[in-house]
Amino acid sequence: MAKVSTKLGDGGYTSLWGSQRVAKYHARPESYGTLDEATSALGLARATATQARVKDVVYDLQQDLYVMMAELATPPADYDKSKYKIGEPHVQKLDALLDELRGQTELPRHFITPGDTAGGAALDLARTVIRRSERMIARLLHEGEIPNVEILRYLNRLSDVVWVLGRYEEERTPRTG
Repeated sequence: MAKVSTKLGDGGYTSLWGSQRVAKYHARPESYGTLDEATSALGLARATATQARVKDVVYDLQQDLYVMMAELATPPADYDKSKYKIGEPHVQKLDALLDELRGQTELPRHFITPGDTAGGAALDLARTVIRRSERMIARLLHEGEIPNVEILRYLNRLSDVVWVLGRYEEERTPRTG
């Protein structure tokens, strides 16, 4: 059985992969914690989506975010040893998915107000959390805390994919209100 609690308290610190501990408000746990929020928001979208294609795509995206969270939780001393890294193939996969979804979805030429369908609204919520994580991770990259620019490229594309996926879901689902 997985251990949920040490029952010792943590004094406001958390461990990165390996033995390094940092404050819970350090930029790394803030960043991967925000990605955890994005993964949960995507889970809500997957649970409320009506389209099987949306559910499958979202599940795949969630798996990529787990890789990204592990990468962000890896301190520089252990980075080269880690197998958890987002790379150019991940970004290329999103580019191809974006092209595919754009070809199958009529995109609005105006701002949308989220809420036409539960699945679409959940995807819009997930997109905003992804954008927040992108801003946080940009800071990590610009301050030299992380070396991998592909993470930022991935998140930038991901927010676009999730937005288009929301429109894809809404086009194919009766409106909720």
